[in-house]
Amino acid sequence: MRVSFYTLGCKVNQNETGALAQLFEANGYTIVPTGEAADVYVVNSCTVTNFGDQKSRKWLRRAKRENPGAVTVLTGCYPQAFPKEAAEIAEADVITGSGNRHAILEDVQKVLDGTEARVVDIRPHHKGEQFEELPMDRFAEHTRAFVKVEDGCNRQCAYCVIPRARGPVRSRSEASILQELHRLSASGYKEVVLTAISLPSYGKDTGTCLADLIEKAAAVPGIQRIRLGSLDPDMLTEEDIARMAAVPQLCPQFHLSLQSGCTKTLRAMRRPYTAEQYAKIADRLRQAFGADQLSLTTDVIVGFPGETEEDFEESMAFVTGQRFLKVHVFPYSRREGTPAYDFPDQIPEHEKEARSHRMTEAVEQVRAELASAQCGRQAEVLLETPLSATLFTGYTKQYLPVTVSAPGHHTGDIVKVILGEWDGKRSRAQAL
Repeated sequence: MRVSFYTLGCKVNQNETGALAQLFEANGYTIVPTGEAADVYVVNSCTVTNFGDQKSRKWLRRAKRENPGAVTVLTGCYPQAFPKEAAEIAEADVITGSGNRHAILEDVQKVLDGTEARVVDIRPHHKGEQFEELPMDRFAEHTRAFVKVEDGCNRQCAYCVIPRARGPVRSRSEASILQELHRLSASGYKEVVLTAISLPSYGKDTGTCLADLIEKAAAVPGIQRIRLGSLDPDMLTEEDIARMAAVPQLCPQFHLSLQSGCTKTLRAMRRPYTAEQYAKIADRLRQAFGADQLSLTTDVIVGFPGETEEDFEESMAFVTGQRFLKVHVFPYSRREGTPAYDFPDQIPEHEKEARSHRMTEAVEQVRAELASAQCGRQAEVLLETPLSATLFTGYTKQYLPVTVSAPGHHTGDIVKVILGEWDGKRSRAQAL
């Protein structure tokens, strides 16, 4: 039997798709790329925006049209957040949510066997539920390994449907995570990325914390780099920052979630910090890790309901002033099921797009300046995609993308380099 996967959304979704692929493979299935004929087609959905839902439905329609005898599966955040709507999608033979992933195999088998013509198996999240184990041992397209350590979010931001899709915070056990890290190290992975829906919430429900996990992960032999997923600034204490700075394996690059540089807009978004408080946390990180060593990245939403031109200008001034190495800029996407969907003073689409372009242009200029300032400095790079026998792409500890000339080295090696000029996408580098 052949199975094909299509994944939308975040790193957590990508991690979960990889785990599902291994689960299917362990039960006799052959994994085939998107576009090839298969007996089962699985779309792991994202529902952050309506566009994600549309992409899921479009992919299912195409799979069913081109392979009418195949079993089509819709899983993930979309059906979990909007179960009634998802259940009405006729092109999906099996519909499951973001919980109880192991049941997908059984549900698919029921349709393949003819036991059931169609299966809708969306199980509501509930208080006190446990983290579902879906360990990963290999990553086909990466030299770094992504390890999911937490699921769920307890916050209620006005624009976000994720708590509805993912349920409450639940942490994976330290023992399970460390066992996986030992397996990954034994498989040759030198860099791991700790991912989660709400990473700073790790351990809040089990009596531990993220700093504990980082320290224990660093003690795993062979793990040379630890990188973190997105962090909420207000959840980082001074003690957390001091403990993290004492771990040499921790990459000094933090994706510190912002969303807006205007405090008025942050209040409307129901984010629990001000721009001033955010700046103080960013400064603490710079002091702890060293301003020359640290890089910050973030996300920014433009065109949120009620955002005036003055609010936008204030946000852009704050964002450019923070000197982020990378900023993901998003025009606000109105999402049913969130409070902001019904907020007054919705911004016209053309204005949101215009603000997005302006913000992107401003942050890309900062990115170029920061990257160019690295020219002539030494760095360590994890070699990733080979472009030739001696040329590789890769990233520094600070997550600066580079193209490295490294004769005699191989994908997965960590090499010392001299950074060169920024070409608009990557810094040129030469291995020492």
